[in-house]
Amino acid sequence: MPSQIALIGVGLMGENLALNMADKGFTVSVFDVSAQRVEKFIAGRGQGAKIHGCSSMQELVGSLALPRKIMLMVPAGKPVDEIIEALIVLLDAGDIIIDGGNSHFSDTSRRTRRLEAKGLLYVGAGVSGGEEGALLGPSIMPGGSAAAWPSVKPIFQAIAAKVDDGAPCCDWIGAEGSGHFIKMVHNGIEYGDMQLICEVYDVMRTLLGMTANEMHDVFSQWSEGELNSYLIEITRDILAVKDDDGLPLLDKILDKAGQKGTGKWAVVTALDVAAPLTLITEAVFARVLSSMKDERVLASSALKGPEVRFSGDRKAFVDELGKALYAAKIISYAQGYQLMRAAATDFEWKLNYGGIALMWRGGCIIRSVLLVKIKHAFDLNPELVNLLMDPFFTATIAPAQFSLRNVLGEATKNGIPMPAMSSALAYYDGYRSANLPANLLQAQRDYFGAHQYERIDKPRGAYFHANWTGRGGETASTVYSA
Repeated sequence: MPSQIALIGVGLMGENLALNMADKGFTVSVFDVSAQRVEKFIAGRGQGAKIHGCSSMQELVGSLALPRKIMLMVPAGKPVDEIIEALIVLLDAGDIIIDGGNSHFSDTSRRTRRLEAKGLLYVGAGVSGGEEGALLGPSIMPGGSAAAWPSVKPIFQAIAAKVDDGAPCCDWIGAEGSGHFIKMVHNGIEYGDMQLICEVYDVMRTLLGMTANEMHDVFSQWSEGELNSYLIEITRDILAVKDDDGLPLLDKILDKAGQKGTGKWAVVTALDVAAPLTLITEAVFARVLSSMKDERVLASSALKGPEVRFSGDRKAFVDELGKALYAAKIISYAQGYQLMRAAATDFEWKLNYGGIALMWRGGCIIRSVLLVKIKHAFDLNPELVNLLMDPFFTATIAPAQFSLRNVLGEATKNGIPMPAMSSALAYYDGYRSANLPANLLQAQRDYFGAHQYERIDKPRGAYFHANWTGRGGETASTVYSA
């Protein structure tokens, strides 16, 4: 019996996806450049499942029902292109190649166009949820050749996570690299959420002197309310784990964070499409700063800050921390959705913003109860320009901003860095300001570079240049936007 889908790359993610597919009734063929890896999988975790090991790409292609569907679970970049080149000569018109790795969306757009020109179909599918999600149900964000969706939809929606109403956390995103783009934004928001939680943890530990057990109790409470999310839940669990000596394991982990690059991609893309992704940008740079461990240790002995001292009501301040975290989280999502909207305009994609929130409700790393509110916001107004302008979020952020201000004020007085939370408040205050000091900035640009400016007493779109020094003349530079 021909297989309904094939997987190339049987690392842990590939193995788990294959097992997930087989568990849902699909017959799967697998191949890897390491024949031993395939043999070990078939003889081990894949034993007895409807999974066929293949020793070559030719055998893999020959084992598939038409149209052939081949999913790549290999490292992004050159390995994907090399496998695509090897497959092209083996496939027929209408066959489908699926990239389930963390490819850059621009590479997926390029590959989609190239393969469609050859009569093949291409899907870039963002997969979130890690190893457990791949096995038990991830969030899947597919985009690319729309003609491929009817063929891959039954498989993807069967293996995807399901939420309480039974809806699968998978639907078609849109054209070209849009699926991988949405996964990139997901990962950027993930960076922001993680950094915000770390900043709150630092305040609890450093300013309030809370023990791991006390913090565990707080995160346990938060996991039952409006802050409920996967990342809050795992933070709760991490705080409860003890090392062999009975002390918190967390206290023994080196404060030097790593990253794989998707957060950085989100920041670079935000600059390209002119979206103010400030919170996520600070989260990325916080990881960079953390990586400078030896330099920071040296600086800590030379650069002095204030003495850490807290004299307020600790319980009341913990409540403030929770409200501040919720406010900053809302702002992070608002920025992420602004990035999506800006990119959709630039790349001429039609994105279903409420549907994207629906896909993130289960299986993925940023799953949280907040996504239900986001889905409702876009159901109410599909053209919503900013989440903060939705009635629910406008009403929610109004009181929460004061907790954000109080927490940042106390942290600043005590020298505790909160870069992501600080950027959240700066963005909020900037976005709600009808007037910003950019008039002076434009005057400066016109002074030294004759870049011109608009006037509030003239029609928009009319540009002027002033002879600021009396020596500059009337010649002006062109008006352009980088």
